[in-house]
Parts: sequence; structure tokens; C-alpha cells
Amino acid sequence: MRVLGINGLGRIGKLTLWRHVALSHFDKIVVNTGREVGKSLEDLASYLESDSTYGQLSRYLYGFKGDAMRPVVKVKNSEEGILEINGKEVWVLRKARNPREISWHEHQVGVVVDTTGVFTDPTREPGDPRGALRGHLEGGARKVINSSAFKMKAPAQPDDAITMIWGINHMAYDTHQHHVISAASCTTTALAHMVKPLLEDARTRKILTASMSTIHSATNTQSVLDKVPDRDAKDLRKNRMVLDNIILTSTNAASALGIVIPEIQEIGFLADSVRIPTSTVSLVTLNLTIQSQIDEGGESSVTREVVNGVLQSASTGSQKGSLVFSEEQKVSSDYKGVDAAVVIEAHDTHTRTAFLTLDPKALGLDLPQTPILKIPVTHAKIFGWYDNELGSYTNRLADLTIYVDEQLD
Repeated sequence: MRVLGINGLGRIGKLTLWRHVALSHFDKIVVNTGREVGKSLEDLASYLESDSTYGQLSRYLYGFKGDAMRPVVKVKNSEEGILEINGKEVWVLRKARNPREISWHEHQVGVVVDTTGVFTDPTREPGDPRGALRGHLEGGARKVINSSAFKMKAPAQPDDAITMIWGINHMAYDTHQHHVISAASCTTTALAHMVKPLLEDARTRKILTASMSTIHSATNTQSVLDKVPDRDAKDLRKNRMVLDNIILTSTNAASALGIVIPEIQEIGFLADSVRIPTSTVSLVTLNLTIQSQIDEGGESSVTREVVNGVLQSASTGSQKGSLVFSEEQKVSSDYKGVDAAVVIEAHDTHTRTAFLTLDPKALGLDLPQTPILKIPVTHAKIFGWYDNELGSYTNRLADLTIYVDEQLD
């Protein structure tokens, strides 16, 4: 019997439940809220029934045939916390907040997806009174997947931990070795699928420097209205109103990218995030400087057509289903719910080639008759849309979860 555990029912927890109810890979799903939710189980059922961003669960499951007025979440047993969704039993645990105290063993849970965003350090011991990812393993789960990047003081992940992105490095997973897993972040997922094909093609792989900005929808880490900062607040801008501000903040996408694609560590990579007041769908703007060549006709080996060709080829080959190539002119809301790690906005891919002038004397090479070198360098600008909540991140997280479950002995 395949049993999935989900810890937390925030944005990713709720949508993870939606996705797995739809996919029907697991025979039973156990959700831990860690506390009583609402006045009754019916209140939780109502919360799961609809979503302000994605609409009714019935429409998500059944398309236009779904009756938005007919509930699909049924309460089977209020006292024991049993729901039925699309024919699947969903048990709701409402007592333990510390992962090691959650009764995963009692329900024969194999894989737990922790979506709380609270337990992110894979080095923290399971007995830590603050709780830890490893506590899920002590509570009876065989594997735990964190729905965000690891955050730890240690310079490297423990040997039994791994960061994976579906379609990028999931084949590096070893079920006998890896028990604590990070699914990285929504931005890293999109970015990785943009960068991977460029690094694999001889014409575009000589990347000298890179930078990215994500124009990112609001998240629950921000404030609806201005508020007083918490005691340990590091970014004061997240305490400002989300509804009426464009907010510059940081992202760990570049550092996380280097974990799943180690070659990127040799490249100078800058990353930042600009939060905007929309509910979902974000945009990666990727800037690369690539060492190129000039042919006899004066044409660069890295052109707009070459870059788009590399990405289009990946979208029908090794990254089919995760990377989508589009030359249509669309806006963010067009990609709400779209099942893709990233959609390349190929219409707006741009390249410019110039020459980097290098005087050997500037390097201390004061040699006779040493010529001044002119190295062709191409700047490429690539755009990628991603539904940071459901279509891109949660769907890829579900793919990864099923893959991990299928590897269980």
C-alpha cells in the first residue's frame, strides 16, 4: 500500500494534496496540520474545496464537467479526521507539530513532503526540541522531501541528503543512501531548466558570467499591510504592504543552482528577486555572457537563432514535458496552472556580440611583439515564465515524490 504524508497545508501543502489526489498514485494520503483547523473538520474541507488563485477543486479534477457548486471533499469521520477526495481517503492529523511526534508509522507512511518551510536544516538532529526534518524519519517515514532549499550552516550537505530537481539531476538519487531530500525552490527549478541545455551545447556552453532576476509573485512571507519587523528580521522590505509595492529582495536561486548543476559553480552568477503584487506566475530574466566565435562571414557562433534552437531542441528532447518553448506573445496570467517547469518566451530572446579587448601588458605579460587580443563575447538575454505555485513547482515536486516512492524497496 502506497501512503503519502504531507506536513503543512499552506500554499504548497494544499496544492500538493490537490496534485496527488488528481494523479492517484498513492492509495492513501495523511496530512498533518499540527493543530485544530477551524471549528470542525467541515471547515478544513471547505478550505480544500476551493482556491482563490486556481478556482474550484472540482474543476481542477474534472475540467469543465466539474460542478463548481457540488463539493468533492467529503467528511467521512470528523472524530478520527478522515476525508474522502476523488475516491481517496485523506487522514488529517491535528496534534503534533514536532515531526518526530507525528504518527507516520501508525499510518505506514513511506514518503513525507514537508511544506511548512520551518524545518530546512538537514544537519539538525531529530531530537532537537525545535523540531527537525530528520524527525519525520524517527516518526516512521522512510524518506522526507523538503519543499524548499536546505538552509544550514554546514558547508556541504550530509552524505544522506541530496538536493534534486525533476528533469535536472533526479537520476543522482540513491534510495539506499539518500533519506533527506530538498526539492530546491520554484525559481531554482525554472532557472535550472533554462540553463541546462545551454551548458550541454558546444556553441553556448562557454558561459563567462551570468545573472538573473526573478519578477516574482507575492508569497506568504510578505505582509498584507505594513507591520512592525520581527525581532530577527533580516529583510525589512518584506514587512511592507504586498498589495501596493514593488519590493526588491534576495533569492538563493544561484547558490542552489550550483548544487544541482555543479558546472555553474565555475561561473560568476548573480541573482536577485523583485516581488510584485500578483498571486502567481513569475518571470526569470536570464543574462549570460558567452565566449563565442566569428566565422568568415563575420557572423557570431552565438545568435538569437542559435540560443532559441538549443532551447527548442531541449523542449522536444531531454527536457520534454518540463521545458516548453513558445514564440507566442503572452502575459503572466496565460501561464497560470500551465504544467511546465518553465516556458521560454522565445519571441523576446536577444543576443549582441562585441569584442573584449585584452592587452597582455595589463596581465603583466610585457613581451615583445605581443598582440592585443580581441575576444568575441556574446551577451544573451532569455526570458522564462513559471507558475511558481502549482504548474511549475508543485507539479515537479509531485513528479519527484512519486519517483522517490517508486524506488522504495
